[in-house]
Amino acid sequence: MKYHLPVLLAMFAVFAAVPFATPETAAKEVRMTDNLTYEPKTITIKSGETVTWKNASSMLHSVTDVPGKAAKAQDAVLPRNAKEFDSGLLEAGKTFSHTFTVPGTYKYFCIPHEELGMVGTVIVKK
Repeated sequence: MKYHLPVLLAMFAVFAAVPFATPETAAKEVRMTDNLTYEPKTITIKSGETVTWKNASSMLHSVTDVPGKAAKAQDAVLPRNAKEFDSGLLEAGKTFSHTFTVPGTYKYFCIPHEELGMVGTVIVKK
């Protein structure tokens, strides 16, 4: 089969425009559900990576790691020198992203549903 240069160039242009995800660039996503859970409940990433939470639920949810806002101290844990974060209330379909630069374990919660056990963990490796 004989290809002409214009056809080959056109094929290359199509494939070059398709984004390919590699393990290093794969999205780090956590879903907030109607079951009052973060899925996955625990996610492990590398320092410098970003996690995006998506409210896949019909309810309002938050992603909060502010010890002063937690009903239980163990639900809001930050590594030393890490900055607090709070998405505020997210409506269905909305997202919140946070980039983690300090290695360690982060425990976060949903403000409206903390008392019902909606807590999650991000483990950040060097």
